[in-house]
Amino acid sequence: MSSELPDLPIQPPTGAAIVIPSHALSVKAVRSSGPGGQNVNKVSTKIELRFDLAQDTALPAPARARLLALCKGRMDAEGRIIITSEATRNRLQNLDDARDKLAALILRALVPPKPRHKTKPTLGSKIRRVEDKRQTSERKRTRGRPASDD
Repeated sequence: MSSELPDLPIQPPTGAAIVIPSHALSVKAVRSSGPGGQNVNKVSTKIELRFDLAQDTALPAPARARLLALCKGRMDAEGRIIITSEATRNRLQNLDDARDKLAALILRALVPPKPRHKTKPTLGSKIRRVEDKRQTSERKRTRGRPASDD
């Protein structure tokens, strides 16, 4: 099934389109799980789409690193990203769904994270924190046994 798989074009909101080459994608149809009666036992409708990052040259290096971080739990032993789809009982619709899932992951990886700017706590938040600590300390201090009046 992977021989007739077309390239995967991805259009980010800004910038030029990226095309994932078909040689970096491989597809395997397997039997689905869950309800479906005899159809589940007879027909392989679940799709496993594998994306080999090592063979891909379309993604920039920072986006590739972010994609690896996003897909830590979806990697196989060879380092390929596995996307599965068993949403429908139709193999081609599941293939389209898996390709859409991969495109969405790549689009997420193409967006660089916003840099965090350090801020100082306000005077009010400092006062509230110290007051809360004082109240907690007082509450814990009064938990002990009462002092004897000898």
